[in-house]
Amino acid sequence: MSNSDFVLKANDSSFGDDVLKHEGPVIVKFWAEWCGPCRALAPIISELAQEYHGRVKVVEVNVDESPGTPQQHNVRGIPTLIAFRNGEVVNQLVGNQPRETIKEAFDDICG
Repeated sequence: MSNSDFVLKANDSSFGDDVLKHEGPVIVKFWAEWCGPCRALAPIISELAQEYHGRVKVVEVNVDESPGTPQQHNVRGIPTLIAFRNGEVVNQLVGNQPRETIKEAFDDICG
């Protein structure tokens, strides 16, 4: 099983069920293929998704394929990570962050 098996892909039509209706913590990564910082962030997100498997659901949304969802959540730049708990936004990180900062977001949402 590869690290990417721990990151669920969501789109405009599945986001409600995958994230907003999920009971418990979810971290969503908004990204695009052409985004260098997004590609740099990908292995960190994959590692943390595996490390926190069973405690935090990790979902990614490609902003080019699903433009409605980032618009609804006021995503202005990518990469953006938004942490949800029971459908409510509890934290947001914009830009390529250090691993420790992202790990803190995972720890916070596990609460």
